[in-house]
Amino acid sequence: MDFEFSSDQMQLREAVLDLCGQFDGQYWLRKDREGGFPDDFYRAIADAGWLGIAMPEAYGGAGLGITEAALMLQAVAESGGGMSATSSVHMNIFGLNPVVVFGSEEQKKRALPPLIRGEVKACFAVTEPDAGLNTTKLKTRAVRKGDRYVVNGRKIWISTAQVADHMLILARTTPIEEVKKPTEGLSLFYTKLDRNYIDVREIDKMGRKAVDSNELFIDGLPIPVEDRIGEEGKGFHYILHGLNPERILVSAEAIGIGRSALAKATQYAKERVVFDRPIGMNQGIQHPLAQCWAELEAAHLMTFRAASLYDAQKPCGSQANAAKLLAAEAAVKTCEVAMLTHGGFGYAKEYHVERYLREAMILRIAPVSPQLILCNIAEKVLGLPKSY
Repeated sequence: MDFEFSSDQMQLREAVLDLCGQFDGQYWLRKDREGGFPDDFYRAIADAGWLGIAMPEAYGGAGLGITEAALMLQAVAESGGGMSATSSVHMNIFGLNPVVVFGSEEQKKRALPPLIRGEVKACFAVTEPDAGLNTTKLKTRAVRKGDRYVVNGRKIWISTAQVADHMLILARTTPIEEVKKPTEGLSLFYTKLDRNYIDVREIDKMGRKAVDSNELFIDGLPIPVEDRIGEEGKGFHYILHGLNPERILVSAEAIGIGRSALAKATQYAKERVVFDRPIGMNQGIQHPLAQCWAELEAAHLMTFRAASLYDAQKPCGSQANAAKLLAAEAAVKTCEVAMLTHGGFGYAKEYHVERYLREAMILRIAPVSPQLILCNIAEKVLGLPKSY
């Protein structure tokens, strides 16, 4: 068992950190205040080829694994960009995994190269207001009419829809009462986000102002049949292939933002002098920071254990879920400790840690709740009865 990254992987990490160094804390503080998609950061990542890190070489990608993609996104978050930076690019990195796995050759050639080059932005339109994590209860309908489907419905918490050109959308093509299993009858499409038929309304939220979250109102959207991924009615099965890599990448991002907060707090503890001594001499400051380091490292190991299993094409669902659970909890705790270490200054935006805490909170909520993760582990690992 080898816990070390290769020299190539470490060079990858350093290259990403070096690129992200061009976008310092003041850049992300300004984005947090003013909003607006970080187009210059996105362009820099695309021009360096990082958007295609885990995409097949045949379509312009680097052909690397989820391990390398996780290392990359961890470095992006760790650089100080936090979730604002990672959220602006990670949909392009993992989101079209169902197209890579289940798409036709024509679909791959059409969809992947412009995404990798950064010419097209995509969003992931699955979640709905009344369904939440119960994806089988989606109400958005896609009705086939000749050589196209007509789609009506609503989606919510759709990131980057304000700037996206395309979307990967899941819709019900067969009513749930007409299928044997609720997981059947859902179909997946990769198609243009046509604003003539879709009203995109931004949600004012707690953090990550640079990356928009939205509700979509879809009214009569025509989708060509050639935009359907795989077979009709198999969409739920297809999106499952993207869930494990998503959890792994989000876990890596959580560790990155936690490390960034820990570094800020540690440096402040060395420099801040109270009662004629740096506050970092006090065990009341030392111990919480040391505990955070240990918890981040433990989550880091679980994250890359899950990534190694995925890249080896071995089952990794429980490990990916556990990584997301541990990393999110460690990130939120570390960001809170960092803010408390700064005392009153932690409440000031110029010290950045309050932004980290606001951004880290989403990691506990999405893309899956800690409660559902624990239910899944209880059933799949411990063999307890299914509770949901």
